[in-house]
Amino acid sequence: MIIKKLLTVIFVVFILLCGNFSAQTKYQKDFNEFWNDINDHYAYLNEQKIDWKKTKEIYEPQAEKINNDSDFIRLLENVLNELYNGHSSLSINLNSSNRLIPSGQDVYIEKKGNEYFVTDIRKGFGADQSGLKIGMQITKFNGKDIDSQLQKFLPKFTQYHSAKMYQYALDMLFAGTHDTKREITVIENKKEKVFKPIDYNYGPSETLLSSKVLNENTVYIRVNNSLGNNNLISEFDKTLDTFINYKNVIIDLTETPSGGNSTVARAIMGRFTDKQLPYQIHEFDEKQFETKRHWTEFVTPRKTIFKGNVYILVGHWTGSMGEGIAIGFDGMKKAKIIGTPMAGLLGATSGFKLSETQIRYQFPTERLYHITGTPRENFIPQVRTQNIEETILKAKEIK
Repeated sequence: MIIKKLLTVIFVVFILLCGNFSAQTKYQKDFNEFWNDINDHYAYLNEQKIDWKKTKEIYEPQAEKINNDSDFIRLLENVLNELYNGHSSLSINLNSSNRLIPSGQDVYIEKKGNEYFVTDIRKGFGADQSGLKIGMQITKFNGKDIDSQLQKFLPKFTQYHSAKMYQYALDMLFAGTHDTKREITVIENKKEKVFKPIDYNYGPSETLLSSKVLNENTVYIRVNNSLGNNNLISEFDKTLDTFINYKNVIIDLTETPSGGNSTVARAIMGRFTDKQLPYQIHEFDEKQFETKRHWTEFVTPRKTIFKGNVYILVGHWTGSMGEGIAIGFDGMKKAKIIGTPMAGLLGATSGFKLSETQIRYQFPTERLYHITGTPRENFIPQVRTQNIEETILKAKEIK
């Protein structure tokens, strides 16, 4: 009799558990899948000191109330803010969604004391064309004070926000959303003045690169946000071949925010070394077994090797694979790196897809390092500048 009652209780508990699981909406199921994917595969939870369990406590109750895709996308976007880095994103957006950073960003704002200033501008884009200038003091964004608007993007898992968290929030705020025209208020001649940057298509460039001769010794090659296009390899080869006998080549990576792939990167770097050399270190957590995979990636010589001096220009819009090329040239001791700190995008990303809503997303699953062991995101150029204008002036000094 006791055994029969016990079996009855077990059966009832089982039915209740199954009922609770089946009662979950597709959004609850996908939220848990999303959280688990990041928990199991995100490469920087420890490095960024993210309390990921706390994020579940904050956002899981919100997922229970969602009954449409748009609200669920907004929820996932908010969860990704907890990672406070532009290398984690959804592959879908709403009109109200924020632009991605750094690819959808055209002005770099920094806080100095209790005030905000334009410290860099992406040349040729909306902020630049509107008349905004480096050094201007910003007082408002879209007619509102800046501090209160940053709260939307600051992580909720902690009350203590680091400088990197605040910079992420600033970058996101001033990149703006797809459906709202931006208004940036500055102080000019002791009066407030409003600038209205026009928003452009910030995707990869159709013109893979451009080039010119600067002087009798120096040539300039600019990569136009095309490091993810394998056709860049042949274009770069053809261009470099015409400049093979010059003393100096400047490779401009200041407009490569959309990343790329290592095939293109290794092909470019391979034109500047006559022997196989390491260019970056990868590290991947095998959490199931509490082990790590750790390996070095190499560049192999290809075609005719350029023997002259190489200078790499980088900046706030040098992202992902552009950052990889910069640390690669530096690690191989084949170039002098000139510019500001780069975009600081974390690691190498992998793509995922939710089972119920089919929403795709990506985030860093491998940590990347300079061959010295310095995290890629912490790399500082050998010749450091304050902004793109100063970087260009340094380039013009090369004779």
